[in-house]
Amino acid sequence: MRLISWGRGVLGLAGLLACVSVVHAQPAWPDRPVRVIVPFPASGATDLVARVVTQRVAADLGQQMVVDNKPGAGGTLGTAEAAKAPADGYTLLLTTSSTHAISPHLMPKLAYDPRKDFVPVAHVADAPSVLLVTNSLPVKTVGELMAYAKANPGKLNYATSGNGTIVHLNTAAFSAQAGVEMTHIPYKGTALAIPDLIAGQTHVLFDSLPTGMPHAKAGRLRALAVTSEKRSSLAPELPTMAESGLPGYSSVTWFGVYLPANAPPALVQRIHAAFAKAVQSPEVAASLAKLGVEPAAPSTSAQFDAMVQADSKRWANVIRQHKISIE
Repeated sequence: MRLISWGRGVLGLAGLLACVSVVHAQPAWPDRPVRVIVPFPASGATDLVARVVTQRVAADLGQQMVVDNKPGAGGTLGTAEAAKAPADGYTLLLTTSSTHAISPHLMPKLAYDPRKDFVPVAHVADAPSVLLVTNSLPVKTVGELMAYAKANPGKLNYATSGNGTIVHLNTAAFSAQAGVEMTHIPYKGTALAIPDLIAGQTHVLFDSLPTGMPHAKAGRLRALAVTSEKRSSLAPELPTMAESGLPGYSSVTWFGVYLPANAPPALVQRIHAAFAKAVQSPEVAASLAKLGVEPAAPSTSAQFDAMVQADSKRWANVIRQHKISIE
C-alpha cells in the first residue's frame, strides 16, 4: 500500500510539475505583431487616434501593432469581424461610441452583440463637440439661443452629418432638454454643412472641435459652448453646456479598446495596462490634442464598461424619444 501511495504521489507531483512547465513555457503577450481593427476609414478621426496610441504602445512593448481599417455600415462591419476573432490578444478592436453605444439602437439586426461578444479593455480618449451658430443669429450664449428658439419655434434649422450620427443625437438631446423646436437638415458630413452655416442657410451645428473651431476663431461662425462635462483644454475659453444653463448635459465621442468575448482576465489586464501607460504619456497627449482629442482620464476596464453602458442608455432614450432612424 505504501508503494502504491508513494507511486501515486510521484505521478501527482510529476503532473503538477508538467503543468507548471507548460504555464512557464507559454510566451508572454505579445510575442508577435498585434492586429488592431479600426472599423472606420483610413485618415478618419478613429484611424488617426488609433495610429497615435498604438505607435506608442508598440514602442513600449517592443512589438509591432498593425492598424487594419475595416470600414463599412457605420463601423459595424469591422466590429462584427473583430467579434469573431480569437480571444488571444492578437486581434484588438479600437472603436468609438458609434459601434457600441449608438448603432445597437439604430440597427436592431447587427451581426454582433456589444455586450456578449466583447470584453471592454481600455478607455483611450474623448472628443468633445462644440456648439456653433451662424453669425447672422442674434445670440452669443446658449441661454440666448434657447430663448430665441423658443420665441421662434420651428424657424431655426440645425445641420447634421446625417441621420443617427452623433451630431444629430447631440442636437436632439439639446432640443429635448432646452424644450425648443428646430428643423433638421442632414448633410453627408459636417464639412458639407459648414458653408451653408456660414451663409446663414442653416443656423445651428454641433461640430467637432478641430473642424469647427478654426471657423469660430476666424470669425466666420460663433462658438457658444463645448459638450464635454468639463471645459476642454483645447478650447478653455468656452463654457460647457451645463455651465450654460443645461445641467447634466454632457456628450463626447469616446474611443476605446475591446477584445473578443472570453478573453482571459489576466490578458485583459495586461493590454489595459499597456494602453493606459501610452495614453498618459505627454507625447501622445500632444499628438491627440492636434486632432482635437483629449486623453481619457485613468480608469479601470470595469469603469470604462460602466461609462459605455450609461452612454448607451442615454442615446437609446434620445433615439426612442425622437424616433430617429437611418435609411
